[in-house]
Amino acid sequence: MITLGIDIGSLSTKSAILNDNSVVAYDVVYTGGDNRQSAETTFNNVLAKAGLTKQDIDVIVTTGYGRENVPFADKHVSEITCHAKGMHFLNPSIRTVLDIGGQDSKAIQIGEKGNVVNFMMNDKCAAGCGRFLDIIARALGVKLEELGGIHQTATSTARISSMCTVFAETEVVSLVAVGTPTPSIIKGVHESIATRAIALLKAVGIKEPLGMSGGVAKNIGIVSALQDLLNMKVEVTDYPQVTGAIGAAYIGQSA
Repeated sequence: MITLGIDIGSLSTKSAILNDNSVVAYDVVYTGGDNRQSAETTFNNVLAKAGLTKQDIDVIVTTGYGRENVPFADKHVSEITCHAKGMHFLNPSIRTVLDIGGQDSKAIQIGEKGNVVNFMMNDKCAAGCGRFLDIIARALGVKLEELGGIHQTATSTARISSMCTVFAETEVVSLVAVGTPTPSIIKGVHESIATRAIALLKAVGIKEPLGMSGGVAKNIGIVSALQDLLNMKVEVTDYPQVTGAIGAAYIGQSA
């Protein structure tokens, strides 16, 4: 059975195709101002990558903010459920999921079959999310994908006290002005994000193993900060950014 999942996030729209228990292809595009168009774009992209046509797909499942705005979908499912199922599909041993996306964070405790046991979501502020990291990277004049590597070279940690994106950016600019090393600033930013994420996790209840999904999971600095502060392993799959889309496609397998 071939199924396709589309996850429409605030910053990026992701798609994934499953053929039974295998990930066939995936794709990521910027959402922009038209989430229906971004869904169509990633849909066509992932079909091309897989060498398939729309007629080859048995079920299409959408999730995320714009999940009900896709006319060619067969089913719409919440992102909490899809991230839980996606993580279960990729690593069945995981019992707690931390998903840090573009503009929100989710902590999800899951059962043995990937069912949602408990969850909490922070969608009131972008601080501690992908958008926040993008702003910090620009303020420091580095590429977003370079943050994790630079973190690894830090010999000290600059304290970032503000929990607001705007004020934190001002704080970073002030640290640059007084000559604080860039690696120290980045490590401080990552620890600030990790601290906020841990508060969300503790509110849900952390059951090991702990897995991380979302685009921010690709940042080794964030993962390292979480592991240091929690004193536990944080598992990251091969497909962290498209976990929700994979979960949607996985749900389609039993539709």
